[in-house]
Amino acid sequence: MAALESNHLFAGLDSQELCAVKEAAQERNFAAGQQVFKEGDEGDGIYFVTEGSVQISTAVGESERRVLTRIQPGDFFGEMAVVDNQPRSATATAEQDSQLWFVPSAEMQAMMRRSPRIAVNLVREFSHRMREFNRYYVQEMLQAERLTLVGRFARSIVHDFKNPLNIIGLSAEMAAMDIATAPMRQSAKARIRKQVDRLSNMINELLEFTRGAQSSAVLAETDYAAFVLPLVEEIRSEVTVKNVSVELQNQPPHVSLLLDPARLTNVFYNLVHNAVDAMMPEGGKIMLRFAAAENEVVTEVEDTGQGIAPEIAGRLFEAFASFGKAQGTGLGLSICRRIIQDHGGQIYARSEPGHGAVFAFSLPRR
Repeated sequence: MAALESNHLFAGLDSQELCAVKEAAQERNFAAGQQVFKEGDEGDGIYFVTEGSVQISTAVGESERRVLTRIQPGDFFGEMAVVDNQPRSATATAEQDSQLWFVPSAEMQAMMRRSPRIAVNLVREFSHRMREFNRYYVQEMLQAERLTLVGRFARSIVHDFKNPLNIIGLSAEMAAMDIATAPMRQSAKARIRKQVDRLSNMINELLEFTRGAQSSAVLAETDYAAFVLPLVEEIRSEVTVKNVSVELQNQPPHVSLLLDPARLTNVFYNLVHNAVDAMMPEGGKIMLRFAAAENEVVTEVEDTGQGIAPEIAGRLFEAFASFGKAQGTGLGLSICRRIIQDHGGQIYARSEPGHGAVFAFSLPRR
């Protein structure tokens, strides 16, 4: 039997943090063959295996089930419920009499806010499982002749997660230093919380995109300048280490727009990181400018790279259309288009000989 506190998700926690984990956990026992949850059930929390084993499977076609993995004592499952609050995407079944501990999503998220180390461990484990998922399905897709599509999709996820994961790791190391002051730890905790939220938003956007259904955007009245200025500062600090500067050629307008700030943040990050990739390894400059018209606000993102390749110009916003970037998959621009369309706007690109690429999007004014 593996004790709850020995689970690797809680590695490095102090006694007070472990005590909070035990108080939040609920013991649940399942007989061999009994379902823990099934596909489509509410994603209400995370499970930890202390005794027995649990099989994770998914439906393939109408009558076949495929086993994805087996969870042994000391491991956990159902973590996606903590990240995206969506229904279960697979079925969990006890393979033998099993003892599990269950922590509701709300309690787990509260613990992540109190203990950045749990957030770091969870995100690292999620990234590791995505890599394992990719390796497993590479073999499956070889037989189905869809290796390229699945491999590029998984690489896209891992590539996009690297920046927030690096920030989380560096912030956690800073907070754990002996010389770290209380303000330094608070600052590191805030950065980790922000990057965990960013990862959650990225995952939600990917899930929405792969479902293919029309997104139900929830827009709130937002001052555009108040949204853009702190976001640019965050992005600037992130890309400076890659020898890239971000310049505001004019100030964003103080106008009220109906926005989903979390989703629109993804647009800025995608466009800026695409520009960074296009200018690697030399680096360069990214210029942002804004224009407020009577009916819309236009935002332009220009880089000092080589511009848009003619081979890809007509397919920029298609899924998996990419050119000239080692890590590019084209998913980012497809998702950007979806987000801007959900805001009632348009996104487009242009490039002139001897200049870099310019990506622009419009947002309607009320």
